[in-house]
Amino acid sequence: MKVGVVLNPIAGGGKLKRHWSEAAASLKRHFGDFELRETQTSGDAERLAIDLAASGCDLVIAAGGDGTASEVADGLLQAEHETGRTSALGLLPCGTGIDFARGLGLPDEIEEALARIAGAGARKVDAGRVCYIDDHGALASRHFINIASLGLSGATDRAVNADKRRGRVSAKALFFWRTVLEFVRYRFQEVRITIDDGEPVEARMALVAVANGKFFGGGMMIAPDADLSDGQFDVVILRAAGKLGLIRDIRLLYGGRHRNHPAITILRGRKVLVEPLGDVEKNGALVDIDGESPGRIPATFEILPGALTLRC
Repeated sequence: MKVGVVLNPIAGGGKLKRHWSEAAASLKRHFGDFELRETQTSGDAERLAIDLAASGCDLVIAAGGDGTASEVADGLLQAEHETGRTSALGLLPCGTGIDFARGLGLPDEIEEALARIAGAGARKVDAGRVCYIDDHGALASRHFINIASLGLSGATDRAVNADKRRGRVSAKALFFWRTVLEFVRYRFQEVRITIDDGEPVEARMALVAVANGKFFGGGMMIAPDADLSDGQFDVVILRAAGKLGLIRDIRLLYGGRHRNHPAITILRGRKVLVEPLGDVEKNGALVDIDGESPGRIPATFEILPGALTLRC
């Protein structure tokens, strides 16, 4: 089996890079020779994954956080579409956000994580594809593997990614603090949500999450019933309500105890369209894609059943 690794050297404040000799030795024990590529800037992991898949790698391991894993998955799905050849995704989680790995129950120790990849069989899981408006006003699209969302989460992502304490404090603490701060100044936005061919739902919302996986935001179980292999999204709509009450209730999200909350609606479907109502500038909510915020709505989210081959 030919193995490639895409390493984000700054993930987790550079923790994985500092322990790379240990990781490399473990990789060698479990897989023999491997090809290593390091990212230098946002978007590199996607390109490097495409290159590794094109060079014949049967397994590409994303060594980093959710953003790295998502970009690598995007690259592998693009490569498969272009060549018809499948490369499996493995995860060596380390970063500010490791919510996709958390949903899979992956260990955070290097040796344990690599042993799990080595001993696991390949399985098919769903992926998502989202089309949105990027920060330059152009139509853009990409795949995602965990959760894409809009509203408060997009603003929080931008704040977390710009926070100088990133990698030096726990992800859960950083996301919680930034979520509360952004929520205090967040202006609720009016959107229209259409799921499959159903009747549109209009909402003054704080957050809409289109979930393939269960967790986001450093450990919030936003979609407690989400299943990576059911061919559907769980769509969680957090409607506008009193801010003080919602700040208090954010804690419910960490335990997935919000199903019956009066401000929350959970729906399911294969295709989700979210559009701003009225003033597009005012209600063009920021989009969050697996922990990164590259643009805003209008956005269309589509499930791709069994599109991604996962080994972990």
